[in-house]
Amino acid sequence: CNFGSVYLLIIPFTLKTFFPYLWVDISYFGDLLWILVRFVSRRRRRPFFFVLDRFLEQTAAHPDKPFIVFENERYSYAYTDKRSNKTANALQAHPGYKAGDTVALFMGNEPAFLFTWLALAKLGSPVALLNHNIRTKSLLHCFNCCKAKVLIAASELKDAVEDVLPSLTEQGVTVLLMTKHCNTPGIESFSDKVDEASDAPLPMSLRSHITFKSPAVYIYTSGTTGLPKAAVVNQNRLLIALAVLSSNGVMPNDVFYLNLPLYHTAGFIVGFIGSIETGSTIVLKRKFSASQFWDDCRKNSVTVIQYIGEVMRYLCSTPKRENDKDHKVRLAIGNGIRADVWREFLSRFGNIQIREFYASTEGNVGFVNYAGKIGAIGRVNFLHRRLFPYILVKYDTERDEPVRDANGLCVEAPKGETGLLLSKITDIAPFVGYAQNEEQTEKKRLRNVLKKGDLYFNSGDLMRIDKDNFIYFQDRVGDTFRWKGENVATTEVSDILTICDCLKEANVYGVQVPGHEGRIGMAAVTGKEGAQFDGSKLYKHVVSYLPSYARPRFIRVQNAMEVTGTFKQMKVKLVEENFDPGRIQDPLYILNDNEKSYVPLTAQVYCSILSGNTKL
Repeated sequence: CNFGSVYLLIIPFTLKTFFPYLWVDISYFGDLLWILVRFVSRRRRRPFFFVLDRFLEQTAAHPDKPFIVFENERYSYAYTDKRSNKTANALQAHPGYKAGDTVALFMGNEPAFLFTWLALAKLGSPVALLNHNIRTKSLLHCFNCCKAKVLIAASELKDAVEDVLPSLTEQGVTVLLMTKHCNTPGIESFSDKVDEASDAPLPMSLRSHITFKSPAVYIYTSGTTGLPKAAVVNQNRLLIALAVLSSNGVMPNDVFYLNLPLYHTAGFIVGFIGSIETGSTIVLKRKFSASQFWDDCRKNSVTVIQYIGEVMRYLCSTPKRENDKDHKVRLAIGNGIRADVWREFLSRFGNIQIREFYASTEGNVGFVNYAGKIGAIGRVNFLHRRLFPYILVKYDTERDEPVRDANGLCVEAPKGETGLLLSKITDIAPFVGYAQNEEQTEKKRLRNVLKKGDLYFNSGDLMRIDKDNFIYFQDRVGDTFRWKGENVATTEVSDILTICDCLKEANVYGVQVPGHEGRIGMAAVTGKEGAQFDGSKLYKHVVSYLPSYARPRFIRVQNAMEVTGTFKQMKVKLVEENFDPGRIQDPLYILNDNEKSYVPLTAQVYCSILSGNTKL
């Protein structure tokens, strides 16, 4: 009897010691199974079941529940349904539109964005979500990618529309502005037509042509590498997203704070589509504001927040307040939080569950850090790998391509080493590609990976898997550079720089120097409020933390860091401008080992580097 009770005590202790993640793994397998069952059962429904049908189910279940809270207005599920009917009926009555036409939506975060998207779903129209910050050449490029017949724009974007109106008119595009009056020839007012339209439901026959392979939305990748590409998100992918988002921890009684752009995957799919799945309430904000963030959460009793890129760092950079932990937020969902920020966020804002995940708009593999391991983007296990086969392969940063063996096949990166993430293109993990851009689509396909003739999606992301099977994001391909024969990961160097107490943000990149192989490190930085740039302090910091080849040789001090619409740091323009004081207005510094400091980079020193007199 005694032996039996001792045995019972030993079992949990043994499991915790040798299999510390067993229970969370089992729970995750349960989630995966649930996702699979939910997806398959919906795929089998006839007539076809899409996101719109889930919205209509939620509306029937709780018509009076608030769906959108915006500024001082509240819109119920029933109101949203009726308003989207009015929008759809107004559009259907327009001679320049026929049901099923692709429509481009050029609008910021406002309820009309959500009403219009639902209206277009009722009409069976794919929707291109245009970034409302783009203008002229880039705007036309994005519009033309998806071959839209109609452009619906917010009233405040009238000037941006007028800039490209001649091209749109030439192509016979119908241009509608969300305003009650418009006197610009070629642009028609649309809000007045919506107000007057019937709120009668639309016949299902209008969308009877839609299949799972039909495009639902075009989402543009953020363009950190040049002109944006339109990723095709089909109905099947949205259905998968619904199933996945049903088990991300959000409940029907949650209040979801959506302040990321609706034109991008994070805001649109995780925020908007996710809330349709769970039947939650969305608190919609025009744009992210670090200073108003927590007050908004308190005012609206927010329970779930979302983050991406640098957002969490911005929140941690705000002045500390006594009521930092006074809120109802219990869950944060997103991707791109660094380990140091993660720790600081938890200690400052309280016990909030952080659900870090990895996914890309067009990619065919994703990971979830369901165990809550700080710094990891996910956890790998055999079941996940069977469903979505992926591999990390050795990558040659100098040649910017995967390493190949004598047979021309890729070489798997050993555990603990950094490798390029590739995921097999299969029926359940397809890669649809980019609209009107076969060249970029083909660039993302990689053949002959493990055997001749196989086909994988190239994520462009360098990852590492540790001994406990946690997977960590290391860098974007192209963001890692080589100097003195060594690989330098920009994100690691950025992390080190921002620990220095005079710096707030750091964007690290490699620049070419004439007569030198590879790229040398450079960092664009912003200072902490009230702190002066201290060259000798920073020198001391980088020397104690970084090997010589990884130390940024040049520092560019900026007033503000340039980021994309989804808070990813911009590098392309910085790399182009190099370290030329003739082209750069910002203060420039160079690392000087003799003076043990970062000293101003003068035109004279610059010329000396170019001529080879100053050794780097």
